[in-house]
Amino acid sequence: MDFGVVLQTNPPAWRTVALAKQAEEHGFDYVWTFDSHLLWQEPYVIYSQILAETRRVIVGPMVTNPATRDWTVTASVFATLNEMYGNRTVVGIGRGDSAVRVLNGKPTTLKEVREATHVIRELANCRPVEHNGSTLQFPWARTSAVEVWVAAYGPLALKTAGEVGDGFILQLGDVDIAKWMIAQVRKAAEDAGRDPEAITFCVAAPAYVGSDDAASVKHMREQCRWFGGMVGNHVADIVAKYGEGADFPQVLTDYIKGREDYDYNEHGRAGNTHTEFVPDEIVDRFCILGTPEQHVAKLQELKAIGVDQFAVYLQHDNKEETLRQYGETIMPRLRDHVTAKA
Repeated sequence: MDFGVVLQTNPPAWRTVALAKQAEEHGFDYVWTFDSHLLWQEPYVIYSQILAETRRVIVGPMVTNPATRDWTVTASVFATLNEMYGNRTVVGIGRGDSAVRVLNGKPTTLKEVREATHVIRELANCRPVEHNGSTLQFPWARTSAVEVWVAAYGPLALKTAGEVGDGFILQLGDVDIAKWMIAQVRKAAEDAGRDPEAITFCVAAPAYVGSDDAASVKHMREQCRWFGGMVGNHVADIVAKYGEGADFPQVLTDYIKGREDYDYNEHGRAGNTHTEFVPDEIVDRFCILGTPEQHVAKLQELKAIGVDQFAVYLQHDNKEETLRQYGETIMPRLRDHVTAKA
């Protein structure tokens, strides 16, 4: 199993770069960031510095969208980064949440996600592509190679991920829900004539390492409750589209019934005042909280259902310690072990 860390590009930018460097030093494989240009600093500028300051980690957005950036510009950014630093980028893409809603816009259609995925992938992999009535290609890109991973929750979005994504991103750490969604993506890939084993399955969720006493558990939950609110935005869209009786895990539709409002000024922040509707049970299911042993146990369950990467959302007050605990105690137990002498 690979491991990633998901950062917000809060100022100062050097703080983000420093956390990315720490992640690499502790053995993480990927460094992801939010991509919401009004709420946080521009991540694509910061990627260049992260890549310059590190040697191995792969860097990309979790997730960008087809609406706020021209697709050819997105492709150009990642092709340029790859030409500069070697092929160490990945593109996570979805319909759009905070980046478009803060602008009073709406998430894009899945048709646009499909088309954007194709255009970005072809251009950033040094191949020609038909777009807006012309055949386009970067004349300067010679070695760039990048994968595009699709983030999804709803039935048609999961189908899209299986049909066109190099990877599937699920922003939710519940084992049962992840198992169901991975199965949907695998089936869509098979139906489209693709090899499901060629798709990378990434689960992303807040992880907080602490003790199992009551006070610690309460604190960890409050630091991570924001995540249930963020997931709730996407689930609310699904319920609005398909209705409460849709073929979709009931636990997701049940917990948002108390959802009334959401303030994107507090998006992705510990202490978000619009997430009181998220019960403790959901926090525990969606996130990974507790002792290193509890983290290992849940990660082993995720690995067993086919998760290739777990990405740690690091939006809480225990960033450095979580990175250290994962690097020294948790990740080694999930890696494939090779002995020096058999």
